[in-house]
Amino acid sequence: MHDTLEGFSFTHLSGTGWYGDLGNFLVTPTVGALHTARGTRENPDRGYRSRISHATEVAQAGYYAITLDDYAVRAELTATPRAGMIRFAFPKHEQSRIQIDLARRVGGTSTEQFVRVVDEHTICGWMTCPPEGGGFGNGGGTVDYTVHFYCQFSKPLTRYGVWRAEIPDAWERKNFDVAADAYQQAVAEAPVTYGAREAQGRHLGFFTEFETAADDVVLLKCGISFVSIEGAKANLEHDIPHWDFDAVRDEAQASWERALSVVRVEGGTDDDKETFYTALYHTMIDPRCVSDVNGDYVGADGHVHRAEDFTYRSVFSGWDVYRSQFPLQTLINPAMVNDEINSLLQIAELSGRGYLPRWEMLNAYTGSMLGNPGVVVIVDAYRKGIRNYDTDKAFACCRQSVDTFGNGEQGYAAKGIGKGCISETLEYAYSDWCFARFAESLGKADLARVYDERSRAYRNIWNDEVRWFRARDEEGHWLDWQGKTVHGQGCRESNPYQQGWFVPHDIPGLVELMGEDYFLQELTALFENTPEDFLWNDYYNHPNEPVHNTVFLFNAIGKPWLTQKWSRMICAKAYGPGPFGLCGNEDVGQMSAWYVLAAMGIHPICPGDGIYQITSPVFDRIEITLDPDYHTGKTFTIVARNNSPDNIYIQSAELNGRPLDRLEISHEEITAGGLLVLTMGDSQAR
Repeated sequence: MHDTLEGFSFTHLSGTGWYGDLGNFLVTPTVGALHTARGTRENPDRGYRSRISHATEVAQAGYYAITLDDYAVRAELTATPRAGMIRFAFPKHEQSRIQIDLARRVGGTSTEQFVRVVDEHTICGWMTCPPEGGGFGNGGGTVDYTVHFYCQFSKPLTRYGVWRAEIPDAWERKNFDVAADAYQQAVAEAPVTYGAREAQGRHLGFFTEFETAADDVVLLKCGISFVSIEGAKANLEHDIPHWDFDAVRDEAQASWERALSVVRVEGGTDDDKETFYTALYHTMIDPRCVSDVNGDYVGADGHVHRAEDFTYRSVFSGWDVYRSQFPLQTLINPAMVNDEINSLLQIAELSGRGYLPRWEMLNAYTGSMLGNPGVVVIVDAYRKGIRNYDTDKAFACCRQSVDTFGNGEQGYAAKGIGKGCISETLEYAYSDWCFARFAESLGKADLARVYDERSRAYRNIWNDEVRWFRARDEEGHWLDWQGKTVHGQGCRESNPYQQGWFVPHDIPGLVELMGEDYFLQELTALFENTPEDFLWNDYYNHPNEPVHNTVFLFNAIGKPWLTQKWSRMICAKAYGPGPFGLCGNEDVGQMSAWYVLAAMGIHPICPGDGIYQITSPVFDRIEITLDPDYHTGKTFTIVARNNSPDNIYIQSAELNGRPLDRLEISHEEITAGGLLVLTMGDSQAR
């Protein structure tokens, strides 16, 4: 855990890797001499960074507080959808200060900034963040955005100024460049101009100074817009028109309470409940609203557009989130799913590409990961009745996606990652199946047959010699084989053993290909060789997405007690409360969504087929409140009788008072409302 803190930024990216991004408009309360550089964790005294103790920390939905030890300042934060507010309690000091690093950006820097003093309480401005400044993928993600701000202080601006670091044009501005000693020294030596009412430059900061008595409270509030300064001002005036911090915090927490109460659980331990609701909270962060209060947003063509009947959203970690995150949201937050589909369609249209992004951030087709996850999300939603978008446009974008990125005439991804790709071939086969279901739903039976045939491409990389999926080159030759558990070999962030189970749309075909006994033998070994802590490993590697559906495959082959055993063990061992409660990267809600669904006792194998596998719930009672605008039922309740850490096996099931002789349930059955009762025991039942 970090023992120092730079400050408090007004934009954040939650749970991604690949260098990160955002982290803009960094606000830090300080006292004493002004430092313009941030300093380092090893030597915070070289900059404005402060030491902290997590013993002083409070972290809640809608509220955060901590004490900056080096300055004896207590900071409290809260937020609204498009603005934020900070309350600082300063010590007695002749030179207290709030400073704002306008250049700061996670994974690099904003490359140009502008700030203007509007009046004695207000500043406004912007920061541009192109790929040249690093950010997502250290610039490789091509993320390009401008953050506009409209910021007000409760204490008048009487002694204020700007620092401006002289950054040579020849210097690179990406992650490691900005962190280099020479760059940070240039920032530390930045000239300071007191009284400057306007400035524009390559590395700016703004500060306001004042004298404080002990426990003097100074407030700052700021509206953020990715469109304009005027939009940032309107956002602030709409969201926080007053200076009542407690009122903003109370409303933020009430808003989160309303959101999280869509699922109510009983039973389990206090740690189980903390883990569950923390996970549910994580699933509701992204994809986030990036349109202004009037609906304005910057489209993928670089121009301003207005969303009239949906909220424009961004941060679609598609390869991760189509597996659990979006299936969860179709149950508990279908309006958001509808927003995201509209947003993806706008990006495809306004970019001129016609196909859907697989990992999108602020209109950028980042190029991260693989497959056609946007197709999966749209088809899954459409087949579940979430359809408040242009269906013809959605169909065209999905078709363009699977035709642009697919297995081609050879029937496998010969030009994929690592000279022929298992991961890509299997992903493309699945998205072809999803598109076939879309065509089928629209009465295009002939087209559905074409893509159904394409969906069987997974068979083209099965190799009888090694009895597993194996990468091939463009000439059809099998590539060198190093064993199932060796990473790479045409697999993305996985090995062939982990990736080879990904044929969610044709499990009977996969069983036929492998042989039933071999299928069960290898699937069992995948789990039995997994370390108890479920940290990164060569077998069931829960910290990463390719294996996330595999535990439910036991259901599909008539061994449901093994699904129940292992899903409960994953919930218990791979998740927990506190800051180390995840066994791997959050991946924009996917890791947490897996837990939420599994802990409720349901999870899909194949998004797009509308089916959830039933497994062993962590809790005794789970009640889902259904959205009346999208679903016909009011609530769906799952009750696990005799549930305990020992009684993890389902003995019998009833749906709405009638025996249920299967361990799967459809989306329609859930959203019609009703009661699923599972009787639990300590031994496996067939």
